[in-house]
Amino acid sequence: MDSKELSKQAYIARINRVMDYIGHHLSQQMNLTTMAEIASFSPYHFHRIFSYIVGETPNDFVLRIRLEKSAQLLYDNPKTLVGDIAFQCGFTNASSFSRAFKSHFGLTTKAFREQEKAIFIKDGIRYSKNGKAVSKIGKHFQSVNNQLCSVEFKQLIIMDTTIEVKQMPELKLIYCRHMGPFNEIGQAYEKLFRWAGPRGLVTPESKTVTVYHDDPSITSIEKVRQDASLIVKGEVKVEGEIGKSTVPAGKYAVGHFEIKETEFEQAWNTMCSWLTESGYQPADSPTYEYYHNDYNEHLEHKFIVDICIPVKSL
Repeated sequence: MDSKELSKQAYIARINRVMDYIGHHLSQQMNLTTMAEIASFSPYHFHRIFSYIVGETPNDFVLRIRLEKSAQLLYDNPKTLVGDIAFQCGFTNASSFSRAFKSHFGLTTKAFREQEKAIFIKDGIRYSKNGKAVSKIGKHFQSVNNQLCSVEFKQLIIMDTTIEVKQMPELKLIYCRHMGPFNEIGQAYEKLFRWAGPRGLVTPESKTVTVYHDDPSITSIEKVRQDASLIVKGEVKVEGEIGKSTVPAGKYAVGHFEIKETEFEQAWNTMCSWLTESGYQPADSPTYEYYHNDYNEHLEHKFIVDICIPVKSL
């Protein structure tokens, strides 16, 4: 690997550290100096480097993540006061939050909360629980003429599987981050294994995990962050584009699937359908996919995977 590629990877790793910090400290006030210190850059250079790598200024990124997180909380916690969600996401008062929210989503928080949530995906179109086509922010697609009733619709997109709520352990991970379409994360896994293999971190017992940081029903697909991850034991010194993270232990809804590469959408639809009728709501931790096999070694080229969604009682 030449010096230019090594330098690029080091820069990406520093920016990833800042994004991780922002995600873990949304309720706190942030400034350019603090973010620059985390990235080990001067504020002047950090602003330019972050904007180049991420495609947004640091302040625009912070604001977007806060607003998208608040939208997720509004959907998932219908009884929580808007002001409490605003403070939880780092806004100093409810009025400034409401203005920023309407500017970003084109809806008031009240109208947003009343819209039908996009639960399922089929052929690239998002649908509500009742099979009505909706956009990411709840506006109806006028071009879609859905002739299926709710029962028929669910039969097309829901898999027959066992889903249970159970305590899951803490996972210590090393990761390579991918931003963009889900079907392109293989490139990040290739980078991860090229780095981890020579360091003795890949064994026949190794397990991989994809960690999701954003809700694709709210965040534009090109900005959805996913971590191609490998479970490790003990402390691992990372470098370049490889980072390390921890998925907390807790209560998760776990669905077990044996699926082809084209069936992940259906598996996630199954989890989302179950969740709406389960008596649980999403908790504030990342969702993840836990892989039990190398699909290349499966006779039918299938993934044996658990989809894990953190939950709490309604």
